[in-house]
Amino acid sequence: MATETFPETESTEPDESAADDGYVQPEVDVAALAQLLDGDYAEVRDLVRRNLVENADVLTDAETMGHEEFRDRVRDVVVAVAQTGQTALGFPAAQGGKESTGGAVAAFETMAFGDLSVLIKMGVQFGLFGGAIQNLGNEEHHAKYLPDVISGKLLGCFAMTEAGHGSNVQALETVATYDAQAQEFVINTPTDSAHKDYIGNAGRHGEMAVVFAQLVIDGKSEGVHAFVVPIRIDGEPAPGVRIADSGLKMGLNGVDNGRLWFDDVRVPRTALLNRFADVSPEGVYSSSIESPGRRFFTMLGTLVLGRVCVGAAGTSAAKVALAIAIKYADRRRQFESGDGQPEQLLLDYGQHQRRLLPLLAKTYALHFAQEVLTSRTQEAFWGDVDEATTRALESRAAGTKAMATWHATSTIQECREACGGAGYMSRNRFTALKADTDVFTTFEGDNTVMMQLVAKGLLTGYASDFSDMDQFGMVKFVAGLAVETVVERTNVHKLLERVRDLLPGGDEWDQEAGLLDPNFQEAMFRFREEHLVSGAARRLKRGVDLGMEPGEVFSRVQDHVIAIGHAHVERLVLDAFVEKVAEMPDSDNKVALGLLVDLYALSTIEANSAWYMEHGRLTTQRSKAITREINDLCRKIRPLAVDLVDAFGIPAEMMRADELLTWGTDA
Repeated sequence: MATETFPETESTEPDESAADDGYVQPEVDVAALAQLLDGDYAEVRDLVRRNLVENADVLTDAETMGHEEFRDRVRDVVVAVAQTGQTALGFPAAQGGKESTGGAVAAFETMAFGDLSVLIKMGVQFGLFGGAIQNLGNEEHHAKYLPDVISGKLLGCFAMTEAGHGSNVQALETVATYDAQAQEFVINTPTDSAHKDYIGNAGRHGEMAVVFAQLVIDGKSEGVHAFVVPIRIDGEPAPGVRIADSGLKMGLNGVDNGRLWFDDVRVPRTALLNRFADVSPEGVYSSSIESPGRRFFTMLGTLVLGRVCVGAAGTSAAKVALAIAIKYADRRRQFESGDGQPEQLLLDYGQHQRRLLPLLAKTYALHFAQEVLTSRTQEAFWGDVDEATTRALESRAAGTKAMATWHATSTIQECREACGGAGYMSRNRFTALKADTDVFTTFEGDNTVMMQLVAKGLLTGYASDFSDMDQFGMVKFVAGLAVETVVERTNVHKLLERVRDLLPGGDEWDQEAGLLDPNFQEAMFRFREEHLVSGAARRLKRGVDLGMEPGEVFSRVQDHVIAIGHAHVERLVLDAFVEKVAEMPDSDNKVALGLLVDLYALSTIEANSAWYMEHGRLTTQRSKAITREINDLCRKIRPLAVDLVDAFGIPAEMMRADELLTWGTDA
């Protein structure tokens, strides 16, 4: 990370950083920048901010109430927010919704400024439980369940994860056997490892669950399907259902996670969410998607919204942490700068700038990358898109979720440390931020697995049989192609050639171009991505050619494969940020965001400087120049930092950290 770099204080090398001559410090128009950040969903975000302020006491309730009392308080907030119409945004108009998936994502993103137990319980109720019924069910399911789901009258669960299988959903063990004579499905938990685990809303409040199980007809498994199953009746476990509380967690203790077992639980044939597959009364299975793998992938793909939302929430949590830490650093003083001088503000120290400002730049970059993802999600849910576009969206959602939530974890930690001992006090918000966001890196898809999914799509070019490929199938597929074909499928080679043509120096483009030239920055990102793709393809192909088993080949190359995912997502984030700033009219705000673009790009290159040096694209002198340029950018951004975090539009009541934010400048 850039924050771990210790730049030299003296150097005999020529300084390639931008000279201050001619530089005019921009003046940030906070209101205009806030409007830009709110984007197309400003009204939705304003509604959410009002709801956050109305229920601000829940932040302190988390510390003063008992466990069960706080769980009930969180439920009450969720139901109260539902009455404002906020939770209806993404649902069909026929059930009182607005058919605005983009609006629903923006609402979730903004809600993440507040208590995260409330956020996640809302995500379980409306995104996962309601979303599963909406996206996997038919119109009868919609009419029967969605109005009560949207209002919060019917609280439910999304019962996918099992003790034995989390990421590997295709291997779930819960069984739904069709009884043709009774025209019912019989749900069973055949082994202890098959019990549903960590299920939100199951521990205390959930009355119904969408249960994912292996559909078995006449002894044959048709793969994983989803069923609507009652789990409580009048507050008590339904017949055949066993429920246990998951207990205290590291965080999010306002969410009642639980475990579920099913013992011969019978549900009617119509309980199958049958948008993509159905079972006739006689027990004949049918599906509009012939391939079992593609059918399974399509069913899970409709639930991509969860990953889109969790990534957005991670970025919002990082915004809260940065707003607190930067505002504190702009008020807190330590050590005199000279004889007779007042103590120096923390944010005036170069290393403090190094700790926080590259993280601020990355947060802005992720915000605009999320904006692109949200727009494409809206198109996918309510427009007419082809399968390749859908697969690309799923990959982008997985990668952005991983990058944003890892970023949240590291940013919150850095900001906590930057606030010293005061940052360790619960009343100053970091305790909850750290504890409640930690799980973001593993739920809705483990981040490492998400990056592997991104790389799989790139290496196979989202081939027509992509959905049927496991990791071993991917190895065989790539091994059967020429390396050049693999690279061509990614399209990154064409992108690299296009930007290189705009740079001076021919083959020496990386040495001749200016460090602040966006074409240089994009070329460096794309070079790394292309090189990693081609290198992984060669290694996969070589392993198979040498007669190794596909599983062993994949294991040996797995770190390389995951590095592809990181490089690809970093490039997508840069592209989104560059494009957003380019379309802005000339203004001081454009200048300010331009500084952040440069800081994000060069910090990412610096973090991977060893790789670039190993591959001949960065000299020692050039690497040092990048470090000096980053320091210069931090100095330029420092006077703008408070305005930049104010533009996030975080309600003061959500910051809560009064001890940090009201620290006297003369203290």
